[in-house]
Amino acid sequence: MATVTELAAATPVTRDRYVDLLRVASLGVVVGGHWLMAVVTDDGVGNVLAVVPELQVLTWVLQVMPVFFFVGGFSHALSYRSLRRRHPDRAVYSVFLRGRLQRLLRPTMAFVLVWGAAALAVQLLGGGGGTTGVALRLVAQPLWFIGIYLAMVAFTPPLLRLHERFGWGAFGALAAAAAAVDVLRLAADVPFVEFLNFAFVWLAVHQLGFLRADGRIRRPALLAAAGLAGAAALVALGPYPLSMVGMPGEKISNMAPPTLALLCHGLWLVGAVELLKGPGTRLLRRPRVWRGVVAANGIAMTAFLWHLTAMLGVYGAMLATGLELPEPAGAAWWAGVPFRIAAAALATAGLVAVFRRFERPAHGAGAPVPGTGPVAATGITLCLFGVLGLSMAGFGGLLEGRTATLVAVPISAPAAVAMALGGWLLVERAGTRAK
Repeated sequence: MATVTELAAATPVTRDRYVDLLRVASLGVVVGGHWLMAVVTDDGVGNVLAVVPELQVLTWVLQVMPVFFFVGGFSHALSYRSLRRRHPDRAVYSVFLRGRLQRLLRPTMAFVLVWGAAALAVQLLGGGGGTTGVALRLVAQPLWFIGIYLAMVAFTPPLLRLHERFGWGAFGALAAAAAAVDVLRLAADVPFVEFLNFAFVWLAVHQLGFLRADGRIRRPALLAAAGLAGAAALVALGPYPLSMVGMPGEKISNMAPPTLALLCHGLWLVGAVELLKGPGTRLLRRPRVWRGVVAANGIAMTAFLWHLTAMLGVYGAMLATGLELPEPAGAAWWAGVPFRIAAAALATAGLVAVFRRFERPAHGAGAPVPGTGPVAATGITLCLFGVLGLSMAGFGGLLEGRTATLVAVPISAPAAVAMALGGWLLVERAGTRAK
């Protein structure tokens, strides 16, 4: 297997290295933000932004998930078009899914199996309540991101065709649909309609990546200004909260489900990172910097999956050793932030060293196999609902059959795990040539 240095040296001159930087930087900001915001007390886990509401304005810079999904749209467009050029006479959907999802689903399934086994062992030994129960639910929350990304990969072919026909019009249609959903939700109180914005908002951001792939984001300053002005107006004049991440107990969240305000926030971020493309590209010409980006890309998904486990391990060690937890947002709490983040980073590095092997694709993408498209579509659908269901149900209550509601359907953790694993196996099977 090639080393980081060899991979960096073999990078084609035509590669858009800035996209790779955005990918790892956005995940890094999310991980660091989670470590910073977490507040653990004897009563449970909270958020420092709820303790100090004035800090919620920081989410307008730190909520960078739209950047990751924007980069995903760019990469998916290039990958799918490449397959179509190489196999113009064949259906390439199943190969596209498998190729895009290997480095996502293999580490995710390892995470699910390890935590599922650990949760089952804890419950068989009579645990699973109190702070442990909270931890078993919390560690699964990052899986929502995996579920959304699965949907983006699944819808890339039809949405790319719409983009190729309508360009900015396809993005505009998704944005208009997101606005209509908010009107139906907030003005007409239509039940369950808000969940449609998990698709409309995030797929609109994903569509911006298609536009970038075709060089159609020509005025990033205008895009950033329009997005920032739109988000500010919606928060100032409408019912939308200031925070661009979910807050405990809030009546309306910009994140779950996402709102038009979050879509405007995404526009502002996309415009901002495009404005920084020139300096970022020049920075990446330095061999040492590029090697760092290549190395980080090789472990980014593993680090993301396990970073909350590491953080909870740090707090668990503090509780186990009898250390007194400082008052949230107090002077002692802020003074301890660098040490807690450093400890969480070290713990994450240890977990990455153990589990990074699952982020390496086992096989190449292969050639298209006729008739496997429906199998792949079924597989990714099962994965999508399984992963999203597990992000809501968590790993607690495995033996009791505790359920969470996914849109309007109750789902248990065992059922979610079964769907995710079964879907993954179908995607793997659909993307390989029968022997």
